[in-house]
Amino acid sequence: MSAAHSPYIPASESPKELTWRVVIVGVLLGILMTAANAYLGLYAGMTVSASIPAAVMSMIILRGLFNDVSILENNAVQTMASAGESLAAGVIFTVPAMLVIGLWDGIQWFDTLMIALLGGLLGTMFTIALRRLFIVEEALPYPEGVACREVLVAGEEGGEGALAILYALGIGAIYGLMVKGFEVTHHTVESAVGFLGTRLYAGMDLSVALLSVGYIVGIRIASFIFLGGVIGFGILVPMYGLIHGWPNSTTLVDGFYDIWAEQIRYVGVGAMVVGGVYTLWSMRKTIITGLSKALIKTEDGDEQPLRTEIDLPLDKVIMFCGFLVLMTFLYYWYATGSLVLALAGALFLGVVAFFFAAVAGYIAGVVGSSNSPVSGMTIATLLFTVALVWVVGDFFLGLGTEDLMLATLLIAAVVASSAAIAGDVMQDLKTGHMVGATPWRQQIAEIIGVVTGAIVIGPTLALLHNAFQISKTACANTNLGLPTAEQYDCSNALFAPQAELIGAIIQGAFGGDLNLQMVTLGALIAIVLIYLRMPVMSVAIGIYLPLGLSVPIMLGGIISFFALRTAHFRVDGTLSGKPSKKAEAAAKEVENRGVLIGAGFIAGESILGVFIAVLIVLNIRLPEIFGIVTLNNLLSLVFFGWFVAVFIWLATRALPKGGNLLTDAVVVATDVLVRFRAALLPPKQV
Repeated sequence: MSAAHSPYIPASESPKELTWRVVIVGVLLGILMTAANAYLGLYAGMTVSASIPAAVMSMIILRGLFNDVSILENNAVQTMASAGESLAAGVIFTVPAMLVIGLWDGIQWFDTLMIALLGGLLGTMFTIALRRLFIVEEALPYPEGVACREVLVAGEEGGEGALAILYALGIGAIYGLMVKGFEVTHHTVESAVGFLGTRLYAGMDLSVALLSVGYIVGIRIASFIFLGGVIGFGILVPMYGLIHGWPNSTTLVDGFYDIWAEQIRYVGVGAMVVGGVYTLWSMRKTIITGLSKALIKTEDGDEQPLRTEIDLPLDKVIMFCGFLVLMTFLYYWYATGSLVLALAGALFLGVVAFFFAAVAGYIAGVVGSSNSPVSGMTIATLLFTVALVWVVGDFFLGLGTEDLMLATLLIAAVVASSAAIAGDVMQDLKTGHMVGATPWRQQIAEIIGVVTGAIVIGPTLALLHNAFQISKTACANTNLGLPTAEQYDCSNALFAPQAELIGAIIQGAFGGDLNLQMVTLGALIAIVLIYLRMPVMSVAIGIYLPLGLSVPIMLGGIISFFALRTAHFRVDGTLSGKPSKKAEAAAKEVENRGVLIGAGFIAGESILGVFIAVLIVLNIRLPEIFGIVTLNNLLSLVFFGWFVAVFIWLATRALPKGGNLLTDAVVVATDVLVRFRAALLPPKQV
């Protein structure tokens, strides 16, 4: 999306935006989204972005109760509701690790509140300072932010656009219900085979939401994410297995995941750290200029900024950040009992939290909030924090191992919460930028949402831990202090994969078994990518995420490319040379139609994800109730392929008339092969 745009609501208009009904509905939806996604993250290891589901639910509730609802009110509601979900992602990846390590016997409500509140508010404040840079000047795509805008506009306008998005939303919901609710098909289809002493892997996450994300971000970004997945799963995992041997896993695929989780994931972490540093360094002049302009007061007679460009005053934001760092220092002092360690931790936090908030905001702009590797940034945070705590706490203060682990987790948890909320804030501000929201009002809505989520997340985690136990390791720790008759059945414990991983990293770090070799390898790969002038962050994300997640994103990018090039061909009659203005306009219309359909698919699958999480909390298992048998891999692919075909059919309705989609696709593919061959051949000698 271009930076130059006309917001849906012009700056000259000022419709209702942050009203009392908005606050009430936003808080209630925020409580629901926070609780549902906390459970979903602990149960399945991932959360869904709540922006689009919240936007749809907001329209249903507000428009069902009132007749004078504005699009900006709906936008403010989704802003508040999605904040709690994102905050939950940062908290559930770190706080339960306290139980895994054995530092806590149960969820501590006050500590959880402080971690969520301090981290969430810091992340929000830092991203306010970066809004103009990432959204206006860099014009990052923010796929879920764009999709959310399409949902809001379609609901506002009604007509054909609303009908199209309702069709897509219904289809996405049906798919989510069948796959995630009834488990009619596998959620992921994958296989591995032995080959010349090593193994080869092929897999794909069957998600129409990820397919839609790929369409929205386009072929370029999708291809680099896919490249990272190929480097991780296609090259590094087989090489590691060949050199060091494969683990004794149940299946060949499990062996791939074991090596990826224990080794190759850290390569992605190292690449993301270096990529993040490089990204901020390359933008240093823009960041400094932007902050300087924002801090300098407008002189009398100067042109006043537009309503759609007024953020919360940056000088007040910086002062509040200082206050939050001071509060963090006091909390660390209270929690650790060490003045020196608390001071070092708070100062360290102020720098590192800004860094990872910026990185998270940038990554969300590339792949969206749902796919933003918050756990990877949390691991990177842990590596930095371990070094700080070891130097200050162990070397200078001589603290015990448990005190060191507690201090490390407390610092990392606040930073992780900050990074988690930052990506969501940027997505929401992108939506607001496109619909014509007033930034400072939307930022206040974000703050309300963060406070709501922070209050709710502690009791939610406590409830889940008492009901199920959070992770098998924590369950085993709990059972040690209980009589046999009162012990939990640990087979029913929530998975909590990130908490288990982070607990293992911290125990390994202070036990002398930290995987620095793979982190270093990732850093070296990032340096090579920078030298080759490739988008290092996109590739690093692909290395960190399983390859299966990259495949549907790549497929969506390919569909987008073919649709746009088909529009060029139908208007110009050729694919040689630069497309005409008329062809570009036709392609833009196709792109907008595809984004609208993609938004509906994302909304449908996301809403069903939240709904199914609620059913699971209520112990309602649809497959067991209806006796559903899951289809095999081939039929699962066929089932997914039908929905892909429906997506293509709906997204290409805006193509100029006068062609056949299949034959046009052959023409575009032939042109791609010709261009690819020409790119590989050496230049002709003159």
